[in-house]
Amino acid sequence: MSYDFTGQVAIITGAGGGLGRAHALAFAARGAMVVVNDLGGSRDGSAPSADGPQSAADKVVQEIIDLGGKAIANGGNVTSEEDMQAMVDQAVAAFGRIDILVNNAGILRDKTFTKMALSDFEMVMNVHLMGSVIATRAVLPVMKDQDYGRIIMTTSSSGLYGNYGQSNYGAAKLGLVGLVNTLKLELYKSGIRVNALAPVAATRMTDDIMPPQMLDLLTPASVSPAVLFLCGKDAPTGEIITAGAGTFARAQILESEGLFLGADATPEMIAESWDNLSDMTAARPYKQGADQSQKFVVNAFENKE
Repeated sequence: MSYDFTGQVAIITGAGGGLGRAHALAFAARGAMVVVNDLGGSRDGSAPSADGPQSAADKVVQEIIDLGGKAIANGGNVTSEEDMQAMVDQAVAAFGRIDILVNNAGILRDKTFTKMALSDFEMVMNVHLMGSVIATRAVLPVMKDQDYGRIIMTTSSSGLYGNYGQSNYGAAKLGLVGLVNTLKLELYKSGIRVNALAPVAATRMTDDIMPPQMLDLLTPASVSPAVLFLCGKDAPTGEIITAGAGTFARAQILESEGLFLGADATPEMIAESWDNLSDMTAARPYKQGADQSQKFVVNAFENKE
């Protein structure tokens, strides 16, 4: 199975450093033409780079060109519909098409929930969740016209499992999984596959969170193979891949088979049956919400007196 991206065009947001830079270099090394998007902001999104908004993106573009690849820089803000449409227009004008979008841009504003300003909660949600929504909406007309596209949402273990002091980040990251779960259904017939990546990597987002010995193992480049896999011609859709330090895994949202207790069930009955109804031995994922609803309706009919 080949992962040759020659002739394809990949847009990577937040690609001026860290994971985004690693993804951009990985795609370019396999023949893709790359749009390196980066606003050039600080880790918390409060200030642009002193060298200008496109300086980080320009440096990555130059790296790609020096290695014999093709790339252009874009300094658009993912939270701006106008900026993301301009990015799409720039990509099409330069390369003629858009095959891949990796929604990678993000910021951190960590603090415990009760001490966090609502403006900080909203800002993180806007960049991670709405930024991915806006960028995705911008590329979809091009991808639909092609009957082909690959879209990656960057989720996180903070969203899948929780992390102290990251209620805003976790809410945004799990929200992206919800977005994937619906887009996988809506876009499948258009030849567009939508998946999620949950990376563990040493970047400026984590350099003061993890000890040095861990950071040395968690290179951004060790995550990028998962992105290439999810953007291949035979890519799955609706999947969550976790990746870090050379380990790759599949994450899923599972639900137990459950236990029918009747329409007159009481909280006492749930408590008494908790071990049985929460038994995950036969747990399974669902393709869509209606599949879960069907289980409840079938159980009710089968146990109807």
